[in-house]
Amino acid sequence: MVKIHTVGGFSEVGKNMAVIELDEDAFIIDEGFFLPAIVSMQERDNVMTERKLKNIGAIPEDSVVESIRSKVCAQFISHAHLDHVGAVPFLSDRYEAPIYGTPFTIEVLDSLLKDNDIVLKNKINRIKPNTTFYVQGKNQKYKIDFIHMTHSTVQCSMVAIHTKEGVVLFSGDFKLDDTPVLGPIPNYKRLKEIGKEGVVVFIVNSLYSGTPNKTPSESHARELLRKTLIDIENKHEGMIVTTFASHIARLKSIVEFGKKLDREVVFLGRSLDKYSTAAKNSNLAPFLNSIKIAKYRRQVERTLQKVEKKRKDYLVVCTGHQGEPGSILERLSRHQLPFRITSQDNIIFSSSVIPSPVNIEQFAKMEARLKKSKPKIYRDLHVSGHGREEDLKETIKMVQPKHIIPWHGDLKKTRPMVELMTQFGYRLGKTCHLPQNGEVLEL
Repeated sequence: MVKIHTVGGFSEVGKNMAVIELDEDAFIIDEGFFLPAIVSMQERDNVMTERKLKNIGAIPEDSVVESIRSKVCAQFISHAHLDHVGAVPFLSDRYEAPIYGTPFTIEVLDSLLKDNDIVLKNKINRIKPNTTFYVQGKNQKYKIDFIHMTHSTVQCSMVAIHTKEGVVLFSGDFKLDDTPVLGPIPNYKRLKEIGKEGVVVFIVNSLYSGTPNKTPSESHARELLRKTLIDIENKHEGMIVTTFASHIARLKSIVEFGKKLDREVVFLGRSLDKYSTAAKNSNLAPFLNSIKIAKYRRQVERTLQKVEKKRKDYLVVCTGHQGEPGSILERLSRHQLPFRITSQDNIIFSSSVIPSPVNIEQFAKMEARLKKSKPKIYRDLHVSGHGREEDLKETIKMVQPKHIIPWHGDLKKTRPMVELMTQFGYRLGKTCHLPQNGEVLEL
């Protein structure tokens, strides 16, 4: 008997959490934030508690698995993005079960715990990518695989739980990138092996299942950046780049190009410090060892005062690519920092706007304020970390699951996966399923 409890991320983008129930045991995979709610909350109140977060729908409503709480014997975190790991500090110690994540993911978790002054009672285990390990259940041990995948942050894993009925495979977030800028390619060999062993169910990220073709490689984004930065350098103008703080491969490209252009690269913002420190502590980013990072207000102000005097000597990397309230670029747009953006400045968004109403609105307001200062603005120098149709079809061919559960979005995002899978003989309600949050699917 395998039961899939679809706690969060099956009715929206984010707030991800699934619980796999077997006869006597259960496993949690991911406990994440619903980021639009977090952004709205931070505009009013920076103090986070489980009650506050649940009241605004910012973390999974795990009361739906209260009756099997005592069965949980492990908690797996697929990767370090906040919509997968953000709720761990507020939910995980409700379960008497250890936490497992890759070293980078655990470094980010540790910083979240410190930020919120939380100490967990759970044992926390650092599992290297492409590791097979064992977890003790009530009366048996379970074989677990963390299978390395490429995404828009580092050390991301598919999680494979080996059961008597077959492998339960959880995709995490992924795309199939054969020319990544940082780290190895996906572990195709292990995916094919698990496919041959027998996958009873594949809970698969289907966010872009309705988007044709294949998601471009990170190498493509690197080339977009290279061309743009060289063009700006030839004009000897100010250079400000904003991107996802967790995108370590993107930061690598930015730093390397900045140094080639003989500019001093400086990072501004707390989230950049958080993820950069996690990468350095995990020995994943030696290129960051020489980078100055300003995270506190006075450090940021002093750094910007220096940059304003010699714009052409610096490449500024800062937070604010979504127009988040209180981020560095958002504050620059409001003239709240000692640096005035002018027509001699270039603002590069190595990112895309996350398609939620909150993000779209706050970005539009920030961009309108920035344009009043007449800088040159470059948008969407970015590629996604989520697989499209061809990535998904290729993955299904490798793992050959008996059942498929699309996940990571509302029905507009996940239903196209069902239509895509008809090409492989899957049928809605029989071998392909569309449960919403709070449901139980027994296979």
